[in-house]
Amino acid sequence: MNPSDLFKQKEKNNKIVNMKLLEGKTAIITGASKGIGRGIAENFAKQGANVAFTYLSSVEKGQQLENELAQFGTKIKGYRSDASIMQSAEELIANVLEDFGQIDVVVNNAGITKDNLLMRMSEDDFNAVVQINLNSVFNMTKAVQRTFLKQRKGSIINISSVVGVKGNAGQANYAASKAGAIGFTKSVALELGSRNIRCNAIAPGFIETEMTAVLDENTVQGWRDAIPLKRGGTPDDVANACVFLASDMSAYITGQVLNVDGGMLT
Repeated sequence: MNPSDLFKQKEKNNKIVNMKLLEGKTAIITGASKGIGRGIAENFAKQGANVAFTYLSSVEKGQQLENELAQFGTKIKGYRSDASIMQSAEELIANVLEDFGQIDVVVNNAGITKDNLLMRMSEDDFNAVVQINLNSVFNMTKAVQRTFLKQRKGSIINISSVVGVKGNAGQANYAASKAGAIGFTKSVALELGSRNIRCNAIAPGFIETEMTAVLDENTVQGWRDAIPLKRGGTPDDVANACVFLASDMSAYITGQVLNVDGGMLT
């Protein structure tokens, strides 16, 4: 190979190395104003994605995130939207298509907890958790399906939990909703795979966010000690898995549950 060809090959290799994994893609992330969702939105923007994200009650945090993500040079827009309501999900998809022109990835992250022992858990608390954690996954997937079918491609990523895999005392409602998301994920993967639409789930373990920061340090350290990697996860740990499943690097992966748990389920 002559020097000119060597230079061209080196230049090509450098472009590949410096390529952002989500460049040119547009992603929707629900519940992104804080915690894991915020980490996903930030990492997607860093990797070159245009990011549409939703928030509901945390209006100020949502607006702040929109301003912060602008530094990465991609198109960013936050929407106040409730994915647990079908009409809101449909309106969100329509608005994102109008504002961005395309949708390539949907990350269903919106969720809540209302923990209690079964004997003390009210019907309203059970229904509220299922409505937000599971119905929102159905609503967003249903709403974006037509777009993905038309373009014959798309990646859906559902944020489940290790609790949805193994259960947890005091979280029957949360476990049911997150287990439901896994079953839904596998069914959608089977239904839509022939159209090059992928659907995968991520099951985070103990992830340290602002919510866990207010807990007793001794309790938190006990949880860390029980994890094989001896630490809690970070939003970035979950976000990195999402980047992989959103990117073309995972083009032959669908219907899978990726445990991001430091070995908790080993």
